Amino acid sequence: MGFLSVLSMAHKWIAERTSTGDIVIDATAGGGVDTYTLAELVGPKGTVYAFDIQQEALDRTAERLSALAGDNKLPALKLVLENHARMAEEVDPSVIGQVSAVMFNLGYLPGSSDLTVITEPASTLAALDSAITVLRPGGIVTCVLYPGHPGGAEEAAAVEAWAAQLPQSLAQAVIYRQPQRHAAPYLIALEKRPLSVNGYRAG
Repeated sequence: MGFLSVLSMAHKWIAERTSTGDIVIDATAGGGVDTYTLAELVGPKGTVYAFDIQQEALDRTAERLSALAGDNKLPALKLVLENHARMAEEVDPSVIGQVSAVMFNLGYLPGSSDLTVITEPASTLAALDSAITVLRPGGIVTCVLYPGHPGGAEEAAAVEAWAAQLPQSLAQAVIYRQPQRHAAPYLIALEKRPLSVNGYRAG
């Protein structure tokens, strides 16, 4: 039977923590696969933000989601041509602290004419900080890492170190990977800790 792929596991964890009408973010739109999954989960009453620094990626994403528009199942879709590090500045202020899920799929845009355009550690870490800011208590961040391409191992190590130093009172982090395959993609997920009744984070 085998284990779920890292992408399938990310989608599973996201699905367990999102509902119809939620606000969600795809921090790396790419070809729109994750954006489409998020759009299906939140439905026409939800809101989906999709960030990318390449117009080609946003165009592909819009095309992929056009099928949902035809069936009147498309949520409010906001395609943002901007670095995901500016996530917290680019979303509507009312969204801060209300987002149920943020997805990252790092690396480069598959099939792009310029594969030198990749996510970078500095902006990725800034985007992860922003993701924690916009997330609601109990919300989730998933981040698929690709150590097999040039620059990917350094970015993966930086994200893993970032997740390891997060205060447990703020978020809990998990890693899903195949330890026998060092260059294989793997997944880090974070769940923002809920607030207790007295306003402090549980745990």
